[in-house]
Amino acid sequence: MVAETKLYDVLGLKPSCTVDDIKKAYKKMALKHHPDRNAGSTDSAEKFKEVSQAYEILSDPEKRKIYDQYGLEFMLRGGPPPPEPGSGGGFSSAGPGGMPGGFDFGGMPGGGARYEFSSGGPGGAGFSFSNPESIFSEFLRGQAGMGGGGDSFEDLFGAGGIPRARQNSGRPRPAYTSEARPRAQTPEVTTVERPLDLTLEELYNGTHKKMSIKRKIFDKVTGKRTTQDKILEMDIKPGLKKGSKIKFKGVGDQEEGGQQDLHLIIGEKAHPLFTRDGDDIHHTVDLELKEALTGWKRTVTTIDGKNIKLDKAGPTQPGSKDVYPNLGMPLSKKPDQRGNFIITYNVKFPTTLTADQKAKLRQIL
Repeated sequence: MVAETKLYDVLGLKPSCTVDDIKKAYKKMALKHHPDRNAGSTDSAEKFKEVSQAYEILSDPEKRKIYDQYGLEFMLRGGPPPPEPGSGGGFSSAGPGGMPGGFDFGGMPGGGARYEFSSGGPGGAGFSFSNPESIFSEFLRGQAGMGGGGDSFEDLFGAGGIPRARQNSGRPRPAYTSEARPRAQTPEVTTVERPLDLTLEELYNGTHKKMSIKRKIFDKVTGKRTTQDKILEMDIKPGLKKGSKIKFKGVGDQEEGGQQDLHLIIGEKAHPLFTRDGDDIHHTVDLELKEALTGWKRTVTTIDGKNIKLDKAGPTQPGSKDVYPNLGMPLSKKPDQRGNFIITYNVKFPTTLTADQKAKLRQIL
């Protein structure tokens, strides 16, 4: 038997529930009642606080064990039950005149007392709840760390919803902790990565790019979350490789520790003629079997518009290559140097031969 079921009731669970049950219930109810989805709703804001505080205790095995054995009042006080009224104890169940940061069970089954910790009892300083926004943010980070990378704000609420890993920036942080419990360290600003695909010509020549992004910020006057457009400009250096990062500091969504950093990851669009390998550019020339055996001529144009005249007397071996130094991609750190331009010869064999053709080939070869 547990001492009480108030926290379980908040999440709609039984005391026999598992940790996974607690996480699922909290995620569902926190998303439903999150302030950013229920602007101006006092009831939803209060419900969001209640489910977050219930989750903070029940998701922690040690806290849950103490709660199951002794109840919430014992935890908040940090010791035995409160003294009788008038005995001078520091634990109160007062209403609006008490200290901020208590757990309000108003409207819940079993009573409506608001428990608030005011000073340490015989058992030492009592437990105090964290900021509900911080609890939710920690929950999201924990989901990402366990492989649930899709459980970001953007993925949970959809594009155009509130941003990922929101940290309640731009608004005063409620005093949910007491002096007996040190405040949590301000979370580090998160980094968002986005792809930036470029053509091979853009990566060869270098280019200047402009990009429009949308970011979430808090209005300094109203404290409400708003969407803002921002234009980013960047110079792409010649020779930049796939996977390179272009970093912007403090241009993303607003968080508790500041504003998100944005990293653009360079990608390469497919080219109809060339492929890139490091600083080298590869091009394939297709040859008919007759050409490969008897000789052929071609003109190949490089990525910078130079023409290479090819004149082979034959035979040309399938898969053979010609390497032209200093006609490939420029080196990003040494733009006056270039990689190689490599031509590979692909011999196209016929799929069928007539009996007469076979006989003549036997005579010739």
